[in-house]
Amino acid sequence: MRIRHGAKGHRAATAVLVAAALSLSLTACGGGDDGSDRKNTGSESTRSGPEQPKQPSDEESAEGAEEPDAGATLAVIKGANGFEFTISAAERDEGGFLTLSGTVKNISSGRKIPPVQWNGQENQVKRTGPSLGGVTLIDKAGKKRYYVLRDTEGYPLTTTGLGAFEAGASVDFFAQFPAPPEETEALDLQIPLMPSATIEIG
Repeated sequence: MRIRHGAKGHRAATAVLVAAALSLSLTACGGGDDGSDRKNTGSESTRSGPEQPKQPSDEESAEGAEEPDAGATLAVIKGANGFEFTISAAERDEGGFLTLSGTVKNISSGRKIPPVQWNGQENQVKRTGPSLGGVTLIDKAGKKRYYVLRDTEGYPLTTTGLGAFEAGASVDFFAQFPAPPEETEALDLQIPLMPSATIEIG
């Protein structure tokens, strides 16, 4: 009987110790979980914080890119003399002027000298040297011809000093004219020895 009682007492004590051990184990695990939760939360918080800006894909970049303004070129005039004029703007300025601008390029395979006809026929203009003083604008509707303006000394208000063009070389140019009436929306551009072209004006 005593042996049985001792065995029962031993088993009861063992059960108490196991229960206590389990309780301590659970408490320890709970503390570990709290710590790990905080670490995990912090980690997840870092990952779920403000997202980095999304890099656009090639397709999205293509859609967002602006297409070149096709309207920037008003006319392209190619001559048999190997020169090409690209007219990029014809805009009214304050003071009643119309300014024409663009580029002139040697599209031939050799060296080219601008023809003297581009200078204009007036003696006063000829003495200023190579220029585009001979360029004119025609208003067919208004039946008027507009010449490049001159300053008080007779110099044309246009690009001057045009020298020889090497093959493929180009130069920016401008020419200033009296502005036509506001209702005039298009003019014919005439450059000596070049085909004429109709341009819209701003």
